[in-house]
Amino acid sequence: MSKARSLAGIAGIVAIATLLSKVFGLFRQQAIAAAFGTGPVFGAFNFAYVIPGFLLILLGGINGPFHSAIVSVLSKRKQEEVAPIVEGITTLVVSILLLVTVGLIAFAEPMMSLVAPGLFLSAADAAREGMSPETYATLQQTRDIAIQQFKIMAPMAVLAGLVGIGFGALNAANQYWLPSISPLFSSVTVLLGLGGLAWYLGDRITDPQYAMLGGAVLAWSTLAGAMLQWLVQLPAQWKSGLGTLRPRFNFNDPAVREVIHVMGPATFSSGMMQINVWTDLFFASFIPNAAAAVSAMGYAGLLALTPLGILSNVILVPLLPVFSRLTAPQDWPDLKLRIRQGLITTALTMLPISALMIVLAVPISRVVYERYAFRPEDSLLTATVLMAYSVGMFVYLGRDVLVRVFYALEDSLTPFRISIANIFLNALLDFLLVRPYGAVGLVLATVGVNLISMLIMLAILHRRLQGLPLRQWGGLTALLALGSGLAGGVAWAVLQGCEEWLGNQGFGVLLVNLCLAGGAGLLVFGWFATRLRLPEVDAFVSRLSQRFLRR
Repeated sequence: MSKARSLAGIAGIVAIATLLSKVFGLFRQQAIAAAFGTGPVFGAFNFAYVIPGFLLILLGGINGPFHSAIVSVLSKRKQEEVAPIVEGITTLVVSILLLVTVGLIAFAEPMMSLVAPGLFLSAADAAREGMSPETYATLQQTRDIAIQQFKIMAPMAVLAGLVGIGFGALNAANQYWLPSISPLFSSVTVLLGLGGLAWYLGDRITDPQYAMLGGAVLAWSTLAGAMLQWLVQLPAQWKSGLGTLRPRFNFNDPAVREVIHVMGPATFSSGMMQINVWTDLFFASFIPNAAAAVSAMGYAGLLALTPLGILSNVILVPLLPVFSRLTAPQDWPDLKLRIRQGLITTALTMLPISALMIVLAVPISRVVYERYAFRPEDSLLTATVLMAYSVGMFVYLGRDVLVRVFYALEDSLTPFRISIANIFLNALLDFLLVRPYGAVGLVLATVGVNLISMLIMLAILHRRLQGLPLRQWGGLTALLALGSGLAGGVAWAVLQGCEEWLGNQGFGVLLVNLCLAGGAGLLVFGWFATRLRLPEVDAFVSRLSQRFLRR
């Protein structure tokens, strides 16, 4: 019982910290939208952040390769053995990443041309593409800001390694609050930086002549956030005896070599997922107004990933240990029931959210972002991209459920092979869809990749587990999709009525319209879902009743 309470306590700590981080992340994105809209500053930032952000997520992220390798090795060591191991790994990693940082700064322009070649079009090529002089001038400004931001953020390579090692060491010592709250520090520094910029420039913050300054402030505050993530963990590390800043060249130590052995393949595998992000931005750089396109993708992506991130933890975290206990052939009938539970619960949550976000995309975008530099046309562009993201929410999370099944079966090779194939498939779909559909086409390409991946995994599991009731699962999913469509239709009708009655101007009016339409849609879907008599629906309703109606 004490262990269960301990695990529940850890889960509670992580949940609260994650929620706080997401709230501040939303505030950060709202501040960026208010200051820069979909102009060249935030557009350039999306391109400039690809490599530094890739390194921060890959090396410094929770459950990233550095974090996982450190936890797996240190958790098996005595307290007095930990500090030398951490110091040795830190010395090795910092030495390598310092060289990487110098290289990134020295070759900033060619690196940016590799990330976003469309920003480097010549005037003659732009003319042949039919680009207006004004659009080409914006393209050049976006390129110059992106190169500047890239140079400023290059030291995040070193900080990413330090953050990942530190968080792994803290988790191995059963300290979870600081790693989980970490993203909040980055959001705070950006909010402070933009607040200072707004105080200094006032209404001039949106003037084009201050775009380079705005880009620098955004990059420096982002770098400061990564620095703060590292600095706040140092006192906790030192107090817990998890190593200091002392250089230690014990690279042949067995524990240090074990960390490197675990870290290498994990880094390579995790990196494959980030390549698709670069592929999307590579093709986005060729869209005539690339800055606006990638800005809208960033703003819409946050709106779509927020419910995905929250619900993925609720659905996925409990499933992996359950799957792992049912891998023996005699337990496969129960395993199939759990797979159904994961997929139907995913459909039960994601499909209605998708339908509502599609029909309410415009008021959602306006309520969250539309103020100061973020104009109504920016809301419309962001809403269009948000609709595309919403189409794929179910297959995104459903694919992750199936990946956990393969992990439980101790088969990480199959998902890895599929992810490798996805890189080429994503590039092909990006190439085919970007010209006719722009940013929406790039998002739909990702949706297509996730759908195909999910179908392939289902086919492999169908064969490996000697048959899955795919027709039954497909029928249930279709019914939930029908109910979601009905809910979306009701929400749309209520929204139209509210706009006729209350109008569609002003934050308060927009929020009321959104709440009434969304609430009506959820009530209709809830009524529809309970009529299906699905055990997953009954379990979900029971869980909500226990939580909110208990005395």
